[in-house]
Amino acid sequence: MLKIPPPVWMFIYLAIAGALSLAFAFPHFGNVPLGIALTALGAAIAFWGRYIFHVEGTQIMPTSETNKKLVQRGPFAFTRNPMYLGLVTFSLGLALWIGAAALYAVPVAMFITTNWVHIPFEEAKMRRQYGIVFDDYAKRVRRWI
Repeated sequence: MLKIPPPVWMFIYLAIAGALSLAFAFPHFGNVPLGIALTALGAAIAFWGRYIFHVEGTQIMPTSETNKKLVQRGPFAFTRNPMYLGLVTFSLGLALWIGAAALYAVPVAMFITTNWVHIPFEEAKMRRQYGIVFDDYAKRVRRWI
């Protein structure tokens, strides 16, 4: 699962949920204004985190062997995983916006995939690479929010 980046997982989950929605008559319930707001917020958080990685010149791929820098500014001052938080928020926003019941499984699947597959791998890598500096950062800043 680590070889496939989290945004690709999100699109895979969205495709599966979309196919299930087309194949079966699941109920629709949502909140379009809230859905649009969460979709935009999720995209903004994810892109902000990506932008800060670019500015800092560090790797974005979760499976990179090392990272050039432990980024602690921008959205990383509030959450250790803003890009993953953005993907979960974005997918929840889409579910609310579109309202198809099967889409509500996507943010849950994204949370499970990132929280129990990608994040533990990345945190172990950061701990090996940065030691006490990462441990101090992890004590100050929560994994999600």
